Amino acid sequence: MSSAIQSKIKDEMKLAMRAKDKLRLGTIRLMQSEFKRIEVDERIELDDARVLAVLDKMVKQRRDSAKQYTDANRPELAEQENFEIGVISEFLPQPLSDDEIASLIDDAISQISASGMQAMGQVMGILKPKLQGRADIGKVSGLVKAKLA
Repeated sequence: MSSAIQSKIKDEMKLAMRAKDKLRLGTIRLMQSEFKRIEVDERIELDDARVLAVLDKMVKQRRDSAKQYTDANRPELAEQENFEIGVISEFLPQPLSDDEIASLIDDAISQISASGMQAMGQVMGILKPKLQGRADIGKVSGLVKAKLA
């Protein structure tokens, strides 16, 4: 297992088993099964960057589900999704502040002397690896759009 994050998750799974924490264990097993599915489907071993991308996607999916459950007046299901978000987020790096994100956007724009919307893809290409798991890429994309417009 080449990913440090995956080995940390595996250690946390053992702790959850010992503590008989079924909810936490279930969430950790969901993460493990998603990693295994990708490794088998793509015949690769996940590195930390890919693990972060997977965890980020899982959090995003759960946020969407929680919102839908809340809108449908199903608070118990939304609560489960929010619990899973909390567990998954433990393995993601600290989120960046708005100031840090703005600074990274400015750096990326000046790095390629970007001007106009045609540079959007290049700017996002520079930002995405730096922001993975640390910021909502959709939100950042909106900020970049506003700066380039």
